[in-house]
Amino acid sequence: MEFDVVIVGAGPAGLSTACRLMQLAQKQEQDLMVCVVEKGSEVGAHILSGAVFETRALDELFPDWKEKGAPLNTPVIQDDIYWLNNENKGTKIPAFMTPKTMHNEGNYITSMGNMCRWLAEQAEQLGVEIFPGFAASEVLYNQDGSVGGVITGDMGLDENSKPKDSYMPGMELKAKYTVFAEGCRGHLGKQLIEKFDLGQGKSPQHYGIGFKEIWDIDPAKHQEGLVVHTAGWPLSDATGGSYLYHGENNQVFVGLIIDLNYENPHLSPFDEFQRLKHHPVFKQYLEGGKRVSYGARAIAKGGFNSLPKMTFPGGLLVGCEAGTLNFAKIKGNHTAMKSGLLAAESLIEALSQADTKEHQDLIAFEDNFKNSWLYDELYSSRNFGPVLHKLGTFIGGAYNTIDQNWFSGRLPFDFKDEKADHSLMLAADEANKIDYQKPDGILSFDKLSSVFLSNTNHEEGQPCHLKLKDPNIPITINLSKFNEPAQRYCPAGVYEFVENEADEKQFQINSQNCVHCKTCDIKDPSQNITWVVPEGAGGPNYPNM
Repeated sequence: MEFDVVIVGAGPAGLSTACRLMQLAQKQEQDLMVCVVEKGSEVGAHILSGAVFETRALDELFPDWKEKGAPLNTPVIQDDIYWLNNENKGTKIPAFMTPKTMHNEGNYITSMGNMCRWLAEQAEQLGVEIFPGFAASEVLYNQDGSVGGVITGDMGLDENSKPKDSYMPGMELKAKYTVFAEGCRGHLGKQLIEKFDLGQGKSPQHYGIGFKEIWDIDPAKHQEGLVVHTAGWPLSDATGGSYLYHGENNQVFVGLIIDLNYENPHLSPFDEFQRLKHHPVFKQYLEGGKRVSYGARAIAKGGFNSLPKMTFPGGLLVGCEAGTLNFAKIKGNHTAMKSGLLAAESLIEALSQADTKEHQDLIAFEDNFKNSWLYDELYSSRNFGPVLHKLGTFIGGAYNTIDQNWFSGRLPFDFKDEKADHSLMLAADEANKIDYQKPDGILSFDKLSSVFLSNTNHEEGQPCHLKLKDPNIPITINLSKFNEPAQRYCPAGVYEFVENEADEKQFQINSQNCVHCKTCDIKDPSQNITWVVPEGAGGPNYPNM
């Protein structure tokens, strides 16, 4: 199938690209064929975000979004920021002592899954073709080495990659230009960054793992529009922070983000999140409530210093695929959308020039990006993450408050993280062991019951989508040196050791449980695990995350 533009991923960046492309094409009376492929069973099924949403990019894309029924119904009415001193105490921090980027006046608490469903409706009304349930598994290259589209994954293969009765071969989706909007650590984007050396001269990308649960709580405790952020406890061996947002319908969204540069191999991000909910700041709202959804996802948080070159012959990277999240705001949706708008404006310019060679490098995008508010926003927050990592949460937070509030991120200092997250892991015998209490089934839970709430499913008997470069490394290196941290950093219980009949330990991958967070691809200290797409429609089915 041939198109003018193929977009991989129906998230905020991909859908914004599609919508703006069609708007501009209609304005120029240009007939374009644009398609979006989405690996989730439906648009929104794989979307997970906090989320407090800033409307700046949406205002540009659809100025009449309120009239069009965008699902933004809960304006933020109050920001509470706490330093959690210990498991029992939290100190509320005055607004003037926190970075202004953490203040959310004018923003909305929303479900980005529902937001993407709404954006998909707008895109389809504009003439975009959207194919959910189809995973882009390979990049299609032209003879000159430029990108010419994607190939969707085969369906109906058994675990040995042999065709079953239900076999359907993948499709070649050819395009003049291809936009990769797979989200954080997209497996095709990862290949493109390496092939075209897009990260040359940049700091390595840095990541966090973000957890989210949705709770139905007692209406008497619910404060619609309240935003709570915390730092400090329980993270003594890592940096990060937590959130609790009071949405509509007596629901709260609660979560924890842990930076994946942590050193202690005994640390379990999932268990840190579970014990967080026992703190009085969270317990006061959750007690007596019911957990109704769970999910986890890696986020790219390297920001400006880690941003790769976003264009290459035949296409470009947008949104969290490139790492456009603004860590100072803990927001990436409006920035992802803006990158999509800039991509569309560059694409329409190239497509409207009949004498221009197809599959060229969209160099106009770089100028458009540098002249945009997106560039200014990311540049002004370039030091936010590195300062926290180098100076610690407390002193680094003070520096960021001064930098953001008094100098708008323009202090003449550059802090950088030059070590990849996976390289920082200590040997198990060099790190303190951490004793996690068993979940109580009221506020804290185990991994398997949590995965159940993510509605995760993969077709049985398909090839494992978690590839080991060397199947011996989990035993010979990761277990002996690091006590195999995959058992703990995975938020879904995918990796475990079982004993065979000879009482020998064997590394087992429960790929059916995978929620597609990509943490294993990022944090494995041996870089032995590669995440690739399973069959289309596999993975979590988040209703409104």
